[in-house]
Amino acid sequence: MKFTIKRSAFLKSLADVQRAISSRTTIPILTGIKIVANEEGLTLTGSDSDISIETFIPTTDEANALTIEKTGSIVLQARFFSEIVKKLPEENMEIEVLDHFQTLITSATASFTINGLDANNYPHLPVIDTNESFTLPVGLFKQVIGQTVIAISTHESRPILTGVNMVIENGKLLAVATDSHRLSQRVIPLETSEEQTSKKYNVIIPGKSLIELARTLDDNSSTIEMMVTENQVLFKTENMFFYSRLLEGYYPDTKRLIPDNSATEIEFNAVSLLGAIERASLLSHEGKNNVVKITINPDIVKISGNSPDVGNVQEDLDYLSVEGEPIELSFNPDYMKDALRTFGQTDIKIKFTSPVRPFILVPSENNQDFIQLITPVRTF
Repeated sequence: MKFTIKRSAFLKSLADVQRAISSRTTIPILTGIKIVANEEGLTLTGSDSDISIETFIPTTDEANALTIEKTGSIVLQARFFSEIVKKLPEENMEIEVLDHFQTLITSATASFTINGLDANNYPHLPVIDTNESFTLPVGLFKQVIGQTVIAISTHESRPILTGVNMVIENGKLLAVATDSHRLSQRVIPLETSEEQTSKKYNVIIPGKSLIELARTLDDNSSTIEMMVTENQVLFKTENMFFYSRLLEGYYPDTKRLIPDNSATEIEFNAVSLLGAIERASLLSHEGKNNVVKITINPDIVKISGNSPDVGNVQEDLDYLSVEGEPIELSFNPDYMKDALRTFGQTDIKIKFTSPVRPFILVPSENNQDFIQLITPVRTF
């Protein structure tokens, strides 16, 4: 194998596939990147057996300055190889596989020879044996990921909660995540065929996979294809395949957690409320109990925090409207900050039912398609 390429084009694909590579894998060859050169271009693959990412660099794109002199394949140690490519002195680089899988990397007067592995021993990628696919707008899908992964569980005691449950039916995609203390749910419309509209697809995708997927998605791509099989999901863009295993099991029924009615409703600007909670949490983080209290009366709304070791904080809040009964409850400010950041600059409504029942945050307008739910902290 021998090829020359523009280093910046190579580094972009290299960085994408490296997201799938873990140093903790029990299969030594998976600490490497597989490179395959053929007449059409270069294919780079990285995998940790849970996530696999494959990118393609075509010879037809002149911006890549890719010339394949000799076809072939090799697996190179990811950590060393990417550091070498980053530090090469010139924009153009050449890679050539010599005898016994030794690989020569040259750029200007610098040359490295590193040991490679036989690409034939690299595990095969999952086979996605379905013709059915869903087309998603990249920008909107990245937004859905960002809004839901904040609520996944980080504890392995309930593995199913470390994923995002995605349900496709009736021309809509519903994404929901919960760690049992908070919940995030987003619904977006989907373009589906008549046959797909009559079916229901229900999968649980690991949150880690979705976070890495969002990082690899290029905003220049307008759409992404999603294909689902029994235990794998594949996301396809023009020059990238992103595979992830699915979590097995049944996701809890989260519909019953979302209250249907409320006793108190208050409207805020999300950015303004976020600033106030960030200030209140400066002291709550120093105390043993990381809680902040909100008190809502018809004429005044305030948040407060008391950390006996450090001091206390109190702030009157600017709000847009309030209706319903007076209420006072405590919450984890970190959960609230995470939730508020997902709304951006919009105005939001917070709906309370009681001091001990979960409350929800929704956009002031179109409040059916996006819900954040937080469970209060009992302080008595």
